[in-house]
Amino acid sequence: MQIADVFGDLIRERGPLTVAAFMDVALYDPDLGYYARAAQRSGRAGDFFTSVDIGPLFGELLETQIAEMAGILATKTAEHAKAAEENQFSAISASSAVDVFDLVEAGAGNGRLSADILRAASRRDPRFYERIRLHLTEASASAREAQRTTLAGGLDVSDRLLSSSQSLPSSFEGVLIANELLDALPVHQVVMRAGGLREVYVDVSDDRLLTREGPLSTPALAGYLERLGVVLEPGWRVEINLRALDWIHDVAGRLERGFVILVDYGHEARELYSPSHTLGTLTTFARHTMAGPETSPGAPSWLAQPGEQDITCHVDFTSIRAAAEAEGLTTLGFLDQTYFLLALANLSNPSNLSSLSDPSNLKNRLALKTLLMPGGLGSTHKVMIFGKGVGTPPLLGCSYKMRVT
Repeated sequence: MQIADVFGDLIRERGPLTVAAFMDVALYDPDLGYYARAAQRSGRAGDFFTSVDIGPLFGELLETQIAEMAGILATKTAEHAKAAEENQFSAISASSAVDVFDLVEAGAGNGRLSADILRAASRRDPRFYERIRLHLTEASASAREAQRTTLAGGLDVSDRLLSSSQSLPSSFEGVLIANELLDALPVHQVVMRAGGLREVYVDVSDDRLLTREGPLSTPALAGYLERLGVVLEPGWRVEINLRALDWIHDVAGRLERGFVILVDYGHEARELYSPSHTLGTLTTFARHTMAGPETSPGAPSWLAQPGEQDITCHVDFTSIRAAAEAEGLTTLGFLDQTYFLLALANLSNPSNLSSLSDPSNLKNRLALKTLLMPGGLGSTHKVMIFGKGVGTPPLLGCSYKMRVT
């Protein structure tokens, strides 16, 4: 059965689907979804590039930040253990926590980023490497099956893999990384009309998928915009990512102590819901070609060829931060990927680059340029960092410039 037929049957059975429900099937259906059917969708042979596709340098730089975070956690734990001893309380659980460090990657794909991070840790700090317990979370069964092979390729780091599943660990203490995960979560699409806010639905007519407008599927959509103080003008079309708020709520509940590093493309709400994005940001990627925002009413690009192309939407970092802080996380940084990686590379002192894998090599210099270049991955991608139970420590990745463009 083709995925278009699946949608036709679903709609005839249940009625028109929200855009979020459509994306859920088109991207994540176990048999027909875009992400589910292949272990890897990015890279030269795929549909789009990520920072991981540039080479191992991105993971090597991230390892520098993760190692610093592990040191902060160990110091905090040791301080807690000492205080417990001085007060004649048991310090066994506190001191034992120093021996392990959970590295969780959400939306890990086939594990390439974690493999790059682990190989860098193994070369630079074997003691830190031995503390790491790796947890890979991935919806695609094909990608999960490829993870151990990825980790074993080259310098074998598969011994650090503790779990691989569709769900996050029930609890963890360490660092969670999510690189370009939130932009691929299903979103609702709404449009403002003279009579008020309407939601966009996917319907079927004569075996052809099309969009229709209808009442809001949940009052949470209007509430989302109200919390932001956003006032849409008639005709404005925007996306709302309720799933991302649920996700950060879930992460905050499972993180016992440590850090969360989010890398994604998007904006603060004041820019995302502004005259510069009145068509919304929902778009597709196929063979390294972006369709752009919707231009054909009733037949947007993201509705064509479901299951055969990536569907993505810019992240509202304002709402992510508010949801995280409401769950007890502390925002430690928000900046362009350019400035985050510049700080980790510390380009003002070239000798510090010796810890990277042969940085004098032309390939690595070009990779660094691609990761940092304004207008490319460096400025389109933002880094948001949260902490829990660690105070507000200064972080190396935030030391260059706290700047968002």
